[in-house]
Parts: sequence; C-alpha cells; structure tokens
Amino acid sequence: MSTHLVPSQDQVGQTNLSPLTKKSLSLPPMELKPLPSHLKYAYLDSQRQLPVIIANNLHQQQQDKLLEVLRQHKKAIDVVKKEVTKLLAVGIIYPISNSQWVSPVQVVPKKFGMAVIKNQQDELEPMRIQKSWQVYIDYRKLNQATRKDHFPLPFIDQVLEKLAGKSHYCFLDGFSGYMKIHIAPED
Repeated sequence: MSTHLVPSQDQVGQTNLSPLTKKSLSLPPMELKPLPSHLKYAYLDSQRQLPVIIANNLHQQQQDKLLEVLRQHKKAIDVVKKEVTKLLAVGIIYPISNSQWVSPVQVVPKKFGMAVIKNQQDELEPMRIQKSWQVYIDYRKLNQATRKDHFPLPFIDQVLEKLAGKSHYCFLDGFSGYMKIHIAPED
C-alpha cells in the first residue's frame, strides 16, 4: 500500500520525492476547543487545516486583511508557538482562561551579521544575515492598567536627610510594635 512512497533510483538524494507523498498522507482529525464569545476560529488555508483564533467583532474587511498578513507570515507564527511552548515548559508563563489584558506579541529577526551580495545590476550591497527570530511582548496596555503604589518606599538619601541632626530614630514594623534606636551625637 505504501510502495508509492519508496523513491526510484533517480530520486535518491532529492528533497521532493513525488507529488503523491503529500496528497496520499491523511492528516489526523482536528479537535477545536470551544472559545469564549468574543473569539472565533479562522483558517489560513482552504482545507481548514491551519486554524487561528481571532476577535469575533472584526468587520469582514478587517478579518480579510488580518488573515492575509497571517498567511504571509506563517513562519513567524511557528516561531511564536515554539517560544511560547518553551516559556510554558520552563514555568515563566502559565495559561489563563480568559483575560482582557492579553499582551500582543511581535516577532523580529535577530541581527546576526553582514554579508556582501550582488544585486540585479551586479553591484555589491551589504545585507544582514538572519539566522533566527526574537519574540517581544508589548506590555504597554497592561502597564496602563496597573495601579500605582500610593505609598512607595522612600529613597535612602531622603531618609538620611530627615535623620540628619536628630538624636532618636523610630520605625514601626507592625509586628513588634516600635523600636527606638539611639544615634551617636556626632552622626
């Protein structure tokens, strides 16, 4: 049954064995989980094999533009998926059920080095060599929603300025009440 997958003598060493190999392999059935009401599935291919999760409130034109960008950058999606899986495994991030503070992710090529390559006019041009990708997370929305601390800790120089010329220093720690510390008169 799988005899058509065996390469002939002239195909040995080639990367593309035959057009039958991709079509003859059946993909496992995909099970999609139910999503919250503000999200929905969209597909990057016509066979409905590459699902992505998008916002439910997008207009058709916005959805088409988003899917077009995602189709052009499938490799970046794979990079993000691998990076998120790695961060989950290490325990740096953890899954949450639903949050309005989900932070957008950007994938940027890492700068690796320079190479000189001929262009179409046979001129030498310096080009950046890209070997891998760097994943960045934009936390600006989350930072805007974070409450400011109304009682921040004072800087050490502010504390020392207030202590200058005083003979006693008292601090409350809420556990042992208070404590008085004598300060040498020359300090």
